[in-house]
Amino acid sequence: MSITFKKIAILGKYQIAPSRDARKAARSVLEDVARFLLQKGAEVVVEAESAANLEVTDHPALTPQEIGRQCDLCIAIGGDGTMLGIARELAPFGTPLIGINQGRLGFVTDLPLNHYQDQLAPMLDGIYDEDWRPLMMARVERDGQALYDGLAINDVVVSRGNLSGMLELRVDVDGQFVSNQRADGLIIATPTGSTAYSLSVGGPIIHPAAAGWVIAPIAPHKLSNRPIVLPDTSHVTVKVLAGKDMSAKFDMLTMPDLLVGDSLHVQRSVHAARFLHPKGWSYFAMLRSKLGWNEGGS
Repeated sequence: MSITFKKIAILGKYQIAPSRDARKAARSVLEDVARFLLQKGAEVVVEAESAANLEVTDHPALTPQEIGRQCDLCIAIGGDGTMLGIARELAPFGTPLIGINQGRLGFVTDLPLNHYQDQLAPMLDGIYDEDWRPLMMARVERDGQALYDGLAINDVVVSRGNLSGMLELRVDVDGQFVSNQRADGLIIATPTGSTAYSLSVGGPIIHPAAAGWVIAPIAPHKLSNRPIVLPDTSHVTVKVLAGKDMSAKFDMLTMPDLLVGDSLHVQRSVHAARFLHPKGWSYFAMLRSKLGWNEGGS
């Protein structure tokens, strides 16, 4: 049987490999996956930053945009951060993604590193489950002018610095005033991001098939300020009323500093990340495994 995906890109986990020994170990994993794909008959390329930082020279190097235009599949080796980073880049192209988990927890990287071949082989033959994850589009405005815009697949967060006090934020949804919140910050999370930062502040877990978002305050002054679930068709506006040393983060990547009077606008993006899972993959089985829900059971 010929494989479904002819040209496959690999992204390695180079961001936390500062030492030469760590880079060598990461390169060894990437090259092992590349050999497996070549044996299956695929053409293999390596994401350009991975190739440069891991010193991989045996395969062509492509930028994420080139991968999106030229490749049938991308395989991310690492943790959720690695997977989500390339997912944002490839979402406009609809390029499917498979994650091999070289991290610790891994809610979106399915395949275990120690025996990834067993699950990857049938997926390359077209036997898999497909999962589309919507992205957020967010824009920071200052004095009516766009300061920054970008995409997020997990969450958009407004937060204070370590040494500053509480923020005061006004939240509007679809032009309707919701609340003024005094808190350390505010999280707007997708279903994918509901198991990330939002979960740590008491937000609910949202099934990825549900068309909803979570708005969750971080350490609110009033305990009555609770997380709320909204339809993902909503336009959320967060205006900074008071505070200092503030920033907006898209998937926990720090973006421009915020000033009093700035507004953050969040809407659903037209783009979605396309994740492929092993056939029979279950979201609930993943949660049981990652969150230890089987512990203490019969």
